[in-house]
Amino acid sequence: MSEPVDWLPDGTPYSPRFGDRYHSENGGLDQARRVFLQGCGLPGAWAGQPQWRILETGFGFGLNFLVTWAAWRADPARPTLLHFVSTEAWPVSAADLLRATTAHPELTPLAQELHRQWWGLLSGVHRLRFDGGRVLLTLCVGDTQAVLRQQQLTVDSIYLDGFSPQRNPGIWDLHTLKAVARCCRRGTRLSTWTIARAVRDALTQCGFAVARVPGVPPKRDNLHAQYDPHWEPRTAPRAQPEPALPGDCIVIGGGIAGAASAASLARRGWQVRVLDSAAEPAAGASGLPAGVFAPHVSPDDSVLSRLSRSGVRTTLQQARWLLREGTDWLACGVLEHRTDGTPGLAASWGQGPGVDWSEPAPPATLAAAGLGREATACWHSQGGWIRPARMAAALLAQPGIHWQGHCEVARLRRVEAAGAAPVWQALDARGQVLAQAPTVVIAAGAGSAMLLEHRWPLQPVRGQVSWGEHQAGPGPGVPFPVNGNGNLVPRFPLGDGPCGPAAWVMGSTFERDVDTLPPSGADVQAAHAANWAKLQALLPQTAPVLRAAFAAAPQAAEAAPGPLHAWAAVRCTAPDRLPIVGPVDAEALPGLWACTAMGARGLTLALLCGELLAARLQGEPLPIDTKLAKALGSERL
Repeated sequence: MSEPVDWLPDGTPYSPRFGDRYHSENGGLDQARRVFLQGCGLPGAWAGQPQWRILETGFGFGLNFLVTWAAWRADPARPTLLHFVSTEAWPVSAADLLRATTAHPELTPLAQELHRQWWGLLSGVHRLRFDGGRVLLTLCVGDTQAVLRQQQLTVDSIYLDGFSPQRNPGIWDLHTLKAVARCCRRGTRLSTWTIARAVRDALTQCGFAVARVPGVPPKRDNLHAQYDPHWEPRTAPRAQPEPALPGDCIVIGGGIAGAASAASLARRGWQVRVLDSAAEPAAGASGLPAGVFAPHVSPDDSVLSRLSRSGVRTTLQQARWLLREGTDWLACGVLEHRTDGTPGLAASWGQGPGVDWSEPAPPATLAAAGLGREATACWHSQGGWIRPARMAAALLAQPGIHWQGHCEVARLRRVEAAGAAPVWQALDARGQVLAQAPTVVIAAGAGSAMLLEHRWPLQPVRGQVSWGEHQAGPGPGVPFPVNGNGNLVPRFPLGDGPCGPAAWVMGSTFERDVDTLPPSGADVQAAHAANWAKLQALLPQTAPVLRAAFAAAPQAAEAAPGPLHAWAAVRCTAPDRLPIVGPVDAEALPGLWACTAMGARGLTLALLCGELLAARLQGEPLPIDTKLAKALGSERL
């Protein structure tokens, strides 16, 4: 449940839990601007920087974030990227958030954008993206001390906020402030409204130089501090290379993983050259006619389940920026029919924000899919279908990206010349240089193994889907995509508009250690049979109707005529079936990175992985929990 809020007669929000106002009786806007923004020397301190990272303790209604975002927008010298990391143990409802923030008309447009993304805030890390991904709000839902101990952050400014030390002592105690100090670099500035002696003493003990300054009414004094310990702080061994500044980069692979990596870097000011053996993007596994994106569920909320939610949120955000809804993608919800009878969701799932993501399928939804009330199924309201080639093309069309097709990279070579910085060269089969840059990202799917010189145990997996045009027979009567053991997208446009020719697609096969393309005629027939069998289990009423419509016609490979077509590609998976994101070998091969092994979950995870790669390269706050990032990290191999 969302945190209850009372509203005082003057319109100030009040917390029954802590018995305190959310901001001063003079209004939170002045406090946000003068105590926190100006108290940390902003916007002047961030001028001309590639990124600026702010940590706030206690998000509340987001006024400090909105004021900072507005200042970033108004500043011609703003940093390329604004990171705002905030902790919040008790998120308020979306309705209360909007009520509090729209009381300030100058912030209303920003507040409405925040409100649109304020959903599904389960315990953990949530990345909300604004202004085309250049303003990044990382909301850490949980106890501040615990959250900061778990994350690996380095920040430039700190807004030390929260209910009063008398009402909520935990957020101001020594252990919490030690966790805050671990997020600082020497010179990080901190500002807060309280001058409580215990807080001043704890900050001093943690290495801050503390000063009282004239306050913002009704406070006589406020507190400024700068992290400048008299000792050299102990640091844990680095788990990754030193952060890189934006520069030149090569991305090898024009599928959705390569396109996502390139776009995430280009948004940060990198100049990216994308090399691919094909003439156009998405010629490999990302050329799927259409596919499903949806969260994974498990009773214990596994690593994959948590990753998939972050991946779906990222996919939704970027699809809304870049694609045409109804033509290139549609967030229409996805029904997961769990044919093995396992529930997927924990019994307690429906008692919190998890229902924004998934819930047991209601009877009406089951009926729309032709399933009985006894069927075990989940409804994923944030899922949908997408045409991945459209997404890859849109990502690669971003400024700062140069497409270089017909470039088959045979190997990579690191060159160190006297008096010049080392660079990586991408060479073709004849040893000719195709491109060179200090940083290279291998995102070549099944082709990654060769470029990595088989240092990781990557497995090729051929997948085949079956699809048909609606004109060739009756389309599926299901109004939304269905997944489980197999999947069905019942309708997607074939052209550039929702009113033109349309098609449906079902699949897919998983042929491990098979990398032969194109498949033989016998393989195509076997794949059609396997896909029909999966659809029969998923949708017992729909499958026979579809199959009857196509039974009399010859089954055809994609290039051949016929109402039922086949499409095949080879995917790549790691032994644990999770993507790989990180440096290939930070010590031996500096500057060489990978974003690969998306397997069958590229539509859900690739865009998140591109953001994670860019964050790791630049030393930014990560878009996911540190434990999840480690689960994807190349270091695990």
